Amino acid sequence: MREGSAPRWWQWLWLSAAVVALDLASKAWLAHILVPGEPHDLTPFLRIVLVYNTGAAFSFLAGAGGWQRWFFAAIAVLISIVLVIVLRRHRGPAIVAAALALVLGGALGNLWDRLTLGRVTDFVLLHAGDHSWPAFNVADSAITVGVAILIWESLWPKRRPAPGALPGEDA
Repeated sequence: MREGSAPRWWQWLWLSAAVVALDLASKAWLAHILVPGEPHDLTPFLRIVLVYNTGAAFSFLAGAGGWQRWFFAAIAVLISIVLVIVLRRHRGPAIVAAALALVLGGALGNLWDRLTLGRVTDFVLLHAGDHSWPAFNVADSAITVGVAILIWESLWPKRRPAPGALPGEDA
């Protein structure tokens, strides 16, 4: 890549691959050392606990009988295809390309779990007193950060000068 030039679309796939690698490595390591359901408090609000989710976010459809595994896998495949297409066509800010790559990596990390295990491995649990957020993992975190960036950029885009405009001129 030339100095000062923006990465090509496929170079963002390294970020997706890093998310997948970190997600799968953390899940494998924690599944090896933890007993499912046994909580380990790290701070007054952060707990590590190995849980398995056969549903989607917030255990949506977790008890649906098994068909949801393939339904959510198909959705993840479709979303991944759309993300690659959007990433290929993207010509805007690098932060948006990074956000797309984060979401793609997260989708692929959880897809791997669904295809190989039939469930998604979660292990991070945030809580305050008797209230807790559903457990999540590295893939979920990447998806959340990526979507938050995409929402931020769509609601408050930076003003960019029109092509050929002089510095200081409004678009």
